[in-house]
Amino acid sequence: MKLHTCVRPNGCFAFAIHKPSYRVTNLRDNDEVIELGACQGEAVFNSRNFPEDDLEVEKCDWVYEIANPFSFKGTTFINAAWADRQADNPLGIRLAEAEPVSMSDSLRHNVEEEDIDAIFKALPEPLLFSLATTSTDPEDLIRLARQAASFTINDSGEVSGLHYEQLNGQSRPVIYNHDLYEAVANNPHLPDDYMQAMVLRPGAQGNSEIIGEFHGEGSHVFEYLRRNSYIPWGHYAANMANDSVRYSLAELCLDDMIGMRHLYYQRSYERLAVDLGLTGFKGRRMASPAELESVRQHIVNTLANGAEPTFTATLWGWNYGFDFAASGYRLNASHQMLHQQFALIPAVVTDSTDSQTSFACGDLVASFCEQYRAETGTPFFSDYIEAIRANSRMDGHQGEKSLIIHEDDYVMVFVPKAQTSQWEVQIMTTGQVGNILELSSEARRSLDMAFYLAVKALDNIGVKLMCSIEYSKRFTSRDHDQRLLYALLPKLPNSPGAFSESQLRWINGHFSEDLATALRASLPPSQNATKQ
Repeated sequence: MKLHTCVRPNGCFAFAIHKPSYRVTNLRDNDEVIELGACQGEAVFNSRNFPEDDLEVEKCDWVYEIANPFSFKGTTFINAAWADRQADNPLGIRLAEAEPVSMSDSLRHNVEEEDIDAIFKALPEPLLFSLATTSTDPEDLIRLARQAASFTINDSGEVSGLHYEQLNGQSRPVIYNHDLYEAVANNPHLPDDYMQAMVLRPGAQGNSEIIGEFHGEGSHVFEYLRRNSYIPWGHYAANMANDSVRYSLAELCLDDMIGMRHLYYQRSYERLAVDLGLTGFKGRRMASPAELESVRQHIVNTLANGAEPTFTATLWGWNYGFDFAASGYRLNASHQMLHQQFALIPAVVTDSTDSQTSFACGDLVASFCEQYRAETGTPFFSDYIEAIRANSRMDGHQGEKSLIIHEDDYVMVFVPKAQTSQWEVQIMTTGQVGNILELSSEARRSLDMAFYLAVKALDNIGVKLMCSIEYSKRFTSRDHDQRLLYALLPKLPNSPGAFSESQLRWINGHFSEDLATALRASLPPSQNATKQ
């Protein structure tokens, strides 16, 4: 098969196995044998690093090579020795919980109480950043917050807000160290009054307008407009509100997920309705599930009659988890509070000489599907879904062979055969649904539940940082094969990405089936989702 994909037209996965052995010519001039240390009183030398002769490298670890189902996403390589160890204990695929950290308690064993503040103020910046992100002691974090900003205090002694100053005619909070401010404000162990003042209260992070909200059972979500966005035509953010604080997936409830997704559907349908000259939603209130469905159907019918909208695709993403390195690198999300972002993408954009189709990552899937159909004569997603359901293990191990974590009548949650992050999970519609306009009320409810179950399972095995993206079909496409697909991409401590990943070579230390086993065991109890 010329097309670079692991999916075959007979509904199965193809893969290759490297079984390397090779000879290495010794081209070294000199020996630099030196003493490394001692073991039980005997000197240890580095003699093994300086062989006399050529090398015969035999019986190397096997390496499995699996092309990604989508040719534009590269290839996954699995070291058999690493993966075999995980296959023996798939439920051991998880990250350990971090140990509690308290600088204040550690200092009390060695210095007087009145000296602790002075020591905190004397710490170099890298240590401040490290403590701000790793401390679990509210006392530590209060000390750091006070070093980062100036606070107003009420009569009860609680933090009531920030001090502001006038700069260029605008009120700006008095912040002494912006990086330290962000790092400590995003630590979930910071007391609530500080957290509210620094980052959670509407307006604390800037002047972005709140133009939508969702109220659910114990849940409240705000929708913010990001005017001058890095995404052309602006983007929107569904943020958990300051009275529904969610700093981790462990705190996420089903209504939170429904709310964030509702705001995505609602804003996208509203913008498309206006774009097409249709009546959207009534102002100053959240659309009901029935109104959401009615506007969606009007848009679908209008497009079916040949209307050409300005915007033809969605952009959706979710950065979960904040971290800040001691070296000053911010890692992953802009803030820890759970939030999702979304926008619409226009059909065309004018370049320096002409107009061209604007970029949407779902177009990469569409282009691949065309190539696959041209080469094989069969629709890609039909073969892909069949291959997932008929999966067999590459290693011949007698363990679990299923890649599927959860499935219902509308969606499938699964571990892809060729993962592009160590613990990648995907969510895919199984019917002929390629974008959110093609999602019925029942399918939206199903997708919301699938998201909830997937992220809770990932949280239960220790995921702290994750990026999630949507691959969707253009609204004007008539291809009924392309499915709506989401990739959930965790980031693990020992796999930050390097030159291999830059070349689309994804290195894994486990078999996909074993991760699927671990995630199925970590699923929360099923809940009934509210209809959208």
